Amino acid sequence: MAAKKKKGDFEELTLLGREGRDAKPSRKLETFPNRHPNRDYIVTLETDEFTCVCPMTGQPDFARLNIQYIPDERIIESKSLKLYLWSYRDEGAFHEHVANRILDDLVAALAPRWCKITAEFAVRGGIAIIIEAEHQTP
Repeated sequence: MAAKKKKGDFEELTLLGREGRDAKPSRKLETFPNRHPNRDYIVTLETDEFTCVCPMTGQPDFARLNIQYIPDERIIESKSLKLYLWSYRDEGAFHEHVANRILDDLVAALAPRWCKITAEFAVRGGIAIIIEAEHQTP
């Protein structure tokens, strides 16, 4: 049985449905209404395709990202998250800064009850760097 669409679920979404050449990196995080705001549940989003570059050398850095959050009124639209993460591909950033910036942008877009990002960067120079950043609404 197909899920019934509710008015307002798609009104603010502009990136979903763009295919091929129309899909471009974007810092715009789009959201849609949470139909279950009275229930705590965890949404987990994972990717092993995150890339940015070292701000000093320009060498590529690869990471596995795990994003978890308990939504309040809004839910992240996954295509906008994909395009958002893609926007870091050619940006120079230290691992610690990029993980915290992603968390800050997610919190700004979602206003979640709780959100945590774990960024596991691939070994470079013999050292793996893992960043865990967390936000909790007081």
